[in-house]
Amino acid sequence: MTIVEPFWVEVPRDVVRVSGPDAISYLQGQISQDVEALVEGASAWSFVLQPQGKVDAWFRVTRTGGVPGVGGSPGADAVLLDVDRGFGDAMVSRLERFKLRTKADFEPLPGWRCIAVRGTPDPAFRHERGPEHALVTESGWGVVEGFDVLGPEPVPPQGVREGTVEQYEALRIECGVPAMGKELTERTIPAESGVVERSVSFTKGCYTGQELVARIDSRGGNVPRRLRGLVLDGDDVPDTGTPLTIEGTQVGAVTSAVRSSRLDAVIALAYVKRDVDVPTGGEVAGRVARIEALPLLRSGA
Repeated sequence: MTIVEPFWVEVPRDVVRVSGPDAISYLQGQISQDVEALVEGASAWSFVLQPQGKVDAWFRVTRTGGVPGVGGSPGADAVLLDVDRGFGDAMVSRLERFKLRTKADFEPLPGWRCIAVRGTPDPAFRHERGPEHALVTESGWGVVEGFDVLGPEPVPPQGVREGTVEQYEALRIECGVPAMGKELTERTIPAESGVVERSVSFTKGCYTGQELVARIDSRGGNVPRRLRGLVLDGDDVPDTGTPLTIEGTQVGAVTSAVRSSRLDAVIALAYVKRDVDVPTGGEVAGRVARIEALPLLRSGA
């Protein structure tokens, strides 16, 4: 794991409770993750896809069951879905599209908030707070330890300093974590984003949009472009959509960018054509840009 000084920050997330006798079986046929395999309290990242296999939403699914104040009555089949703020309604609309004669209710939880803690694992905090206070879930950010606290009144762990949204965004880019509306849109093929391994079960059976995901996997994961990291000269942060070029030919475009105090550089994410080997050099708005594989932070750094 990469060493990061622990911090917390409140991040905007939309949270939805899915409950009812058919909640688990219905989601099992709609999303890419194996919901039935999750034990109560466990979480995993998942896609819900268009029938053609492109991304409608990337979100976290947590099996809550009858956790008081979270999953309803004891023994209930219930899960929580949380997604980047502003995409909850679209996620629910898509998930309800094929719900015919199905006993599963989708309930947005507008009063819920999310505190993201990075740079420290969660077991001690989970024990201190208990599930009656909030739902504690792993962040799934790979090389950096962390967890999220979801609830109506989430509380950060004692002894961890408050960070900034800019600090959180820099770490997100350094870890290569895609965001809805930036790296993930209705045009995105899941395998391009670099998170299929943590978001897709290849053993669970059929779900909507599975065909494209399975076909790409069977062919070695070859896709037209891949999400890459950029490290730029200079101090100006490029706008989203700024072209990335190599010898005058566009090979990609910036999707997110920020200044990283940790790397003492401007960093960005961009989808880059698959025939571009990394690491290599390019240009963004006339500035030298080093194109690298993700994550930009290396394990153990």
